[in-house]
Amino acid sequence: MMRRKKTTMREYLIAGGLILLLLWLLFLFWGIFRKEEVARRAAEDSKRQLAALTAREETLRKNIADLNTERGQEASIRETYGVAREGEEVIIVVPAEGGEVVPKGNWWDGLFSWLKF
Repeated sequence: MMRRKKTTMREYLIAGGLILLLLWLLFLFWGIFRKEEVARRAAEDSKRQLAALTAREETLRKNIADLNTERGQEASIRETYGVAREGEEVIIVVPAEGGEVVPKGNWWDGLFSWLKF
């Protein structure tokens, strides 16, 4: 016949220690997981910022290339300060008055009018 061993206080302490060790390892794992998530989001944000800055750099390079020409400098000054050369005048485009608008007909309307129908 087998006898049952009495559980000693030592076995309880070992089991409690193992449970605490397991909880501590789970806590460490959770911290690493959170840090990885933050790092991944930061990397994605950095990639988006890099793409935006690259596009902006290209635009600025084109602007610099334009400003290196005499025509580009003149256009920039005209746009920025609203100036004109000597002898140039302001042209104001006035829309047509709301008179009668003749609708454009189809090709068969032209044919019928030619045949006097």
